[in-house]
Amino acid sequence: MNDVIKLFDNMLASPAADKSIIRERILSLQEEMQQMEQVDCPVKHHFSTGSYAREILLPASSFVIGKIHRHSHVNVISQGECLVLTEDGVRHYKAPLTFISLPETKRVVYSITDVVWTTVHVTSETDLAKIEEYVISPTYNDLDASILLEAAKCHG
Repeated sequence: MNDVIKLFDNMLASPAADKSIIRERILSLQEEMQQMEQVDCPVKHHFSTGSYAREILLPASSFVIGKIHRHSHVNVISQGECLVLTEDGVRHYKAPLTFISLPETKRVVYSITDVVWTTVHVTSETDLAKIEEYVISPTYNDLDASILLEAAKCHG
């Protein structure tokens, strides 16, 4: 685990005071990790009136890099312990834990133990491809445009 802490610290190290530099480092790590053998992370989908929950099992000692989320949403860690790196720093999460994730969030997660992590999104949609299109931004540039569009709708 010390190697993971060093990796995370290096990603945040000077001159990374700027969020855009940390974002670039996370994206670079993601590209490197995509060349490695992938870990199976089983996913369960839960639908209720006006909401969708995505539950994922992150096996112990695995790295997972999340996608860029367009909207704030509820996160529930119902099992396990992990280290989480975002552009805001490193956090140590231990179940049970519920918190709100802000828009533009992308995480690097190292699961110390098996972790069950659920995200809850406000949508009446049940088509997974349409949900992903609504919830996830393929890039930070796309995200910036969607946030401006959403802000315009709210204040229009």
